[in-house]
Amino acid sequence: MSPEPFLGDVAHTPVRHHILSVLVENKAGVLARIAGLFARRGFNIYSLAVAPAESHARFSRVTIVVDAESAPLEQIMGQLDKLVNVVEINDLAPVDAVERELLLATIETDVANRTSLLDTLANAGAAIIDVDPGAVTVMLAGTPSACDALERALEEFARVELHRTGRVALPRLGRAATA
Repeated sequence: MSPEPFLGDVAHTPVRHHILSVLVENKAGVLARIAGLFARRGFNIYSLAVAPAESHARFSRVTIVVDAESAPLEQIMGQLDKLVNVVEINDLAPVDAVERELLLATIETDVANRTSLLDTLANAGAAIIDVDPGAVTVMLAGTPSACDALERALEEFARVELHRTGRVALPRLGRAATA
Protein backbone atom coordinates (compact mmCIF):
# COMPACT_ATOMS: atom_id res chain seq x y z
CA MET A 1 0.00 0.00 0.00
CA SER A 2 1.44 3.38 -0.93
CA PRO A 3 1.61 6.14 1.67
CA GLU A 4 -0.77 9.08 1.42
CA PRO A 5 0.67 12.60 1.40
CA PHE A 6 1.43 14.00 4.87
CA LEU A 7 -0.35 11.20 6.71
CA GLY A 8 1.86 8.12 6.37
CA ASP A 9 0.44 4.69 5.69
CA VAL A 10 -3.30 4.30 5.78
CA ALA A 11 -4.79 1.71 8.10
CA HIS A 12 -8.42 1.24 7.14
CA THR A 13 -11.46 0.62 9.26
CA PRO A 14 -11.47 -2.87 10.76
CA VAL A 15 -13.64 -5.35 8.87
CA ARG A 16 -16.16 -5.49 11.71
CA HIS A 17 -17.29 -1.97 10.74
CA HIS A 18 -19.32 -0.80 7.76
CA ILE A 19 -19.20 2.80 6.53
CA LEU A 20 -22.61 3.96 5.32
CA SER A 21 -22.87 7.21 3.42
CA VAL A 22 -26.53 8.28 3.52
CA LEU A 23 -27.89 11.22 1.55
CA VAL A 24 -31.00 12.60 3.26
CA GLU A 25 -33.35 15.51 2.81
CA ASN A 26 -32.26 18.29 5.15
CA LYS A 27 -35.44 18.44 7.23
CA ALA A 28 -36.15 18.65 10.93
CA GLY A 29 -36.25 15.29 12.68
CA VAL A 30 -34.39 13.22 10.05
CA LEU A 31 -31.40 12.54 12.30
CA ALA A 32 -33.73 11.69 15.19
CA ARG A 33 -35.55 9.16 12.98
CA ILE A 34 -32.25 7.58 11.93
CA ALA A 35 -31.03 7.39 15.52
CA GLY A 36 -34.40 6.03 16.64
CA LEU A 37 -34.26 3.30 13.99
CA PHE A 38 -30.84 2.19 15.24
CA ALA A 39 -31.99 2.27 18.87
CA ARG A 40 -35.21 0.31 18.22
CA ARG A 41 -33.38 -2.39 16.27
CA GLY A 42 -30.48 -2.61 18.72
CA PHE A 43 -27.93 -1.64 16.04
CA ASN A 44 -24.73 -0.15 17.45
CA ILE A 45 -23.47 3.10 15.90
CA TYR A 46 -19.70 3.35 16.22
CA SER A 47 -19.44 6.85 14.72
CA LEU A 48 -21.85 9.42 13.28
CA ALA A 49 -21.14 12.63 11.34
CA VAL A 50 -23.65 14.91 9.60
CA ALA A 51 -23.19 17.97 7.40
CA PRO A 52 -24.86 19.68 4.46
CA ALA A 53 -24.11 17.82 1.22
CA GLU A 54 -22.06 19.74 -1.33
CA SER A 55 -23.51 23.22 -1.83
CA HIS A 56 -27.13 22.09 -1.68
CA ALA A 57 -28.87 23.13 1.53
CA ARG A 58 -31.67 20.77 0.50
CA PHE A 59 -29.65 17.64 1.35
CA SER A 60 -27.34 16.46 4.12
CA ARG A 61 -24.80 13.64 4.09
CA VAL A 62 -24.86 11.34 7.12
CA THR A 63 -21.78 9.15 7.54
CA ILE A 64 -22.53 6.26 9.87
CA VAL A 65 -19.90 3.75 10.94
CA VAL A 66 -21.87 0.70 12.02
CA ASP A 67 -20.78 -2.24 14.12
CA ALA A 68 -21.43 -5.14 11.73
CA GLU A 69 -21.72 -7.56 14.62
CA SER A 70 -24.84 -5.83 15.95
CA ALA A 71 -26.92 -6.53 12.79
CA PRO A 72 -26.53 -7.77 9.23
CA LEU A 73 -25.65 -4.98 6.80
CA GLU A 74 -28.59 -5.83 4.51
CA GLN A 75 -30.99 -5.40 7.42
CA ILE A 76 -29.51 -2.03 8.39
CA MET A 77 -29.64 -0.74 4.81
CA GLY A 78 -33.17 -2.08 4.31
CA GLN A 79 -34.42 -0.33 7.45
CA LEU A 80 -32.71 2.95 6.48
CA ASP A 81 -34.17 2.75 2.98
CA LYS A 82 -37.69 2.65 4.47
CA LEU A 83 -37.24 6.10 6.04
CA VAL A 84 -39.11 8.73 4.00
CA ASN A 85 -36.34 11.35 3.90
CA VAL A 86 -33.53 8.97 2.87
CA VAL A 87 -32.54 9.64 -0.75
CA GLU A 88 -29.53 7.36 -1.26
CA ILE A 89 -27.48 4.84 0.74
CA ASN A 90 -23.95 3.74 -0.14
CA ASP A 91 -21.96 1.07 1.68
CA LEU A 92 -18.32 2.13 1.43
CA ALA A 93 -16.05 -0.88 1.87
CA PRO A 94 -13.03 0.24 3.93
CA VAL A 95 -10.59 -0.74 1.19
CA ASP A 96 -12.58 1.35 -1.32
CA ALA A 97 -12.96 4.43 0.91
CA VAL A 98 -10.91 7.41 1.97
CA GLU A 99 -11.86 8.13 5.57
CA ARG A 100 -10.81 10.89 7.94
CA GLU A 101 -11.66 12.27 11.33
CA LEU A 102 -10.59 15.27 13.38
CA LEU A 103 -8.87 15.17 16.77
CA LEU A 104 -8.65 18.29 18.94
CA ALA A 105 -6.79 18.24 22.24
CA THR A 106 -5.72 20.81 24.82
CA ILE A 107 -2.46 19.82 26.49
CA GLU A 108 -0.73 21.43 29.48
CA THR A 109 2.77 22.64 28.63
CA ASP A 110 5.79 23.94 30.47
CA VAL A 111 9.47 24.33 29.71
CA ALA A 112 10.17 20.73 30.73
CA ASN A 113 7.76 19.07 28.26
CA ARG A 114 7.56 21.56 25.39
CA THR A 115 10.26 20.00 23.18
CA SER A 116 8.90 16.50 23.69
CA LEU A 117 5.38 17.66 22.88
CA LEU A 118 6.55 19.46 19.72
CA ASP A 119 8.36 16.29 18.58
CA THR A 120 5.25 14.18 19.22
CA LEU A 121 3.08 16.59 17.24
CA ALA A 122 5.55 16.80 14.35
CA ASN A 123 5.80 13.00 14.14
CA ALA A 124 2.00 12.75 13.97
CA GLY A 125 1.54 15.56 11.46
CA ALA A 126 -0.54 17.50 14.01
CA ALA A 127 -0.72 21.29 14.21
CA ILE A 128 -0.88 23.70 17.12
CA ILE A 129 -3.95 25.88 16.63
CA ASP A 130 -4.12 27.83 19.91
CA VAL A 131 -1.46 28.81 22.45
CA ASP A 132 -1.60 29.97 26.03
CA PRO A 133 1.32 30.29 28.48
CA GLY A 134 0.41 26.99 30.18
CA ALA A 135 -1.32 25.00 27.44
CA VAL A 136 -1.71 24.44 23.70
CA THR A 137 -4.61 23.19 21.63
CA VAL A 138 -3.60 20.82 18.86
CA MET A 139 -5.38 19.43 15.83
CA LEU A 140 -4.96 16.40 13.62
CA ALA A 141 -7.15 15.70 10.62
CA GLY A 142 -6.23 12.18 9.62
CA THR A 143 -7.11 8.55 9.34
CA PRO A 144 -8.78 6.94 12.34
CA SER A 145 -5.56 5.02 13.04
CA ALA A 146 -3.49 8.24 12.90
CA CYS A 147 -5.87 9.82 15.43
CA ASP A 148 -5.63 6.68 17.60
CA ALA A 149 -1.81 6.87 17.49
CA LEU A 150 -1.74 10.56 18.44
CA GLU A 151 -4.23 9.98 21.24
CA ARG A 152 -1.97 7.24 22.66
CA ALA A 153 1.13 9.44 22.28
CA LEU A 154 -0.57 12.31 24.13
CA GLU A 155 -1.20 10.07 27.16
CA GLU A 156 2.27 10.94 28.48
CA PHE A 157 1.27 14.60 28.73
CA ALA A 158 -1.27 16.22 31.06
CA ARG A 159 -4.41 16.54 28.95
CA VAL A 160 -6.97 19.15 29.76
CA GLU A 161 -9.45 17.94 27.18
CA LEU A 162 -9.58 15.75 24.08
CA HIS A 163 -12.33 15.43 21.50
CA ARG A 164 -12.66 13.44 18.28
CA THR A 165 -15.25 13.84 15.58
CA GLY A 166 -16.97 10.99 13.84
CA ARG A 167 -15.52 9.65 10.62
CA VAL A 168 -16.33 11.03 7.22
CA ALA A 169 -15.64 9.02 4.09
CA LEU A 170 -15.80 9.16 0.31
CA PRO A 171 -15.26 6.43 -2.26
CA ARG A 172 -11.68 6.23 -3.52
CA LEU A 173 -11.33 7.71 -6.97
CA GLY A 174 -11.84 5.10 -9.66
CA ARG A 175 -13.81 2.79 -7.35
CA ALA A 176 -17.58 2.85 -7.22
CA ALA A 177 -19.56 2.62 -4.00
CA THR A 178 -22.10 -0.17 -3.81
CA ALA A 179 -25.69 0.68 -3.09
